[in-house]
Formats: sequence, structure tokens, C-alpha cells
Amino acid sequence: MAKVHEALKPIQWLIGTWESVTAKGSFPTIKDFSYNEVIKFLSIGQPLLNYEAHSRHPESGAPMHLERGFLRIKPGTSQVAFMVAHNFGLAVLEEGEATDHELNLTSKSVERMSFAKDPAVKAIRKRYCLNADGTLEIQTDMETDTTPMTNHLRVVYKRTD
Repeated sequence: MAKVHEALKPIQWLIGTWESVTAKGSFPTIKDFSYNEVIKFLSIGQPLLNYEAHSRHPESGAPMHLERGFLRIKPGTSQVAFMVAHNFGLAVLEEGEATDHELNLTSKSVERMSFAKDPAVKAIRKRYCLNADGTLEIQTDMETDTTPMTNHLRVVYKRTD
């Protein structure tokens, strides 16, 4: 593992590999679902973390969702920007603040490929929280062109490395 850049101290608690303990999704326009997910935040020696996530169907093991990106911090501040590309044709820039063991992000831009599946995602809001028991909890809220901002995902992870 690369040395952790000094600027990353406010978000250093995210570094590592995390595996879902519970992962549930819902949205008014789809059937509720569960999934298994592994996410990784890796230090590369710069004031950013390399990010990857992959989720699988809990029974068949089939791939469901893939993400790649970078979580960047503005040195000397708690301001962060999270740039993420999704395998279904979405690219999102989220910005927000890191506090003690919490990260709150709101999308600043959401772009999608011209032939992405409808409805179009319009906005995303995420909350990352390191719980007292060492688990990581992520809540994702989403707005589409047909549904106002609504909770979409709730995941609890355990660190595996």
C-alpha cells in the first residue's frame, strides 16, 4: 500500500477493503432487492483515494453493478469531491464535507450516455458513516426524472483487510 498523503487524514478511516454484511435496495419504481458488495478505497500517495466497487446477486453471484472513481480532498480542508463512473452509463461528480467518521456528499453533476436506460438519474445524495462497532454504513438517496429524492440503498460493511 502506498504511503497515505497528509491531506487524507480526515478521510483515512475509509481506506481498506469493505465487504457488505447487509445490502438492500428499494425505490418506488422497482421491486425491493438485496445484493452482496465489495468496495475498496486505496491510497496511491496523492491527496485522493482510488475507489472501486462491485456488487453481485446474492444467490446467483451474477455481476450487478460496477463503479470506479476517485475520492479527492482539498488539502488543508475537509472539502471532498467524489468522481464515479458506473457501468450502466452514468458519471457522477459529488461534493461535500468530511467530519469525524462521517462523509456527506451531494451530486454537482450527473451525466449519462445517450442510450442509458430510463428513467434518468437527476441527483444523488450519499452519507458514509463509520459506526462505533467499526462497521461502515452507506446510505444513498436518488432522484430521477420521475421520482423525487428518495432513499435507494442502505448498506453496512465490515472491513476485510
